[in-house]
Amino acid sequence: MQKFGLTKYISGALIANAVILILICLIVYVETLEGNIVMTDDYTAIQIIETLIRATFIIFAAVLLSQLVISEFKNKTINVLFMYPIKRKKILIAKLLVTVIFTFLAIVFSFMFVVSGFYLFNMYTDILPQSISVAEIISYLGVMVMNALAASFISLIPLYFGLKKYSVPATIVSSIFVSIIVCQNINGFTLYSIIFIPITLSLVGFIIAYMSIKNIDQRDIIV
Repeated sequence: MQKFGLTKYISGALIANAVILILICLIVYVETLEGNIVMTDDYTAIQIIETLIRATFIIFAAVLLSQLVISEFKNKTINVLFMYPIKRKKILIAKLLVTVIFTFLAIVFSFMFVVSGFYLFNMYTDILPQSISVAEIISYLGVMVMNALAASFISLIPLYFGLKKYSVPATIVSSIFVSIIVCQNINGFTLYSIIFIPITLSLVGFIIAYMSIKNIDQRDIIV
């Protein structure tokens, strides 16, 4: 964590939160002025906010994977780590855990920050026909935490594409496609709302991580 300076990613996450909050407030405000109702109720507002956050941090995780894992293989600096008296598997597990935990915490805290900000914005502007209540936000937290946990493992799927040719662009581009697939919101409906899909994709992410680690002791670092 010290080597890669993860504090800059925390700063990046805070900036992303601010951008999402400003964007969502502007969209709702401008559309309301034009006579269009983008968000008909509080649940829709919360769902759209969570979807935006989830998509943002799936891509964010790919950037983290690119620096922690892919670029290390590409530049062969991983060989230096593998010379330490620490098992290769432990090194890779640590790197992937940093990504998964960071993504999970980022989604959870971002949700709380953006929803709180939007709640205050709506309280003073009264834009939504039905205002967001604190009780409804709290009741949604359980769903959001489970979604964040699934998303943190889904964010490992780009690892497969990145390790194919040790390509940073492939890692990031594949994460964009993954986020588009699972985070599209059409009139309040997302594929993520079908419980089978996030569970299956999170399992795929876990399996990809496992397969990446499984034979690392016998793997030569060749680019």
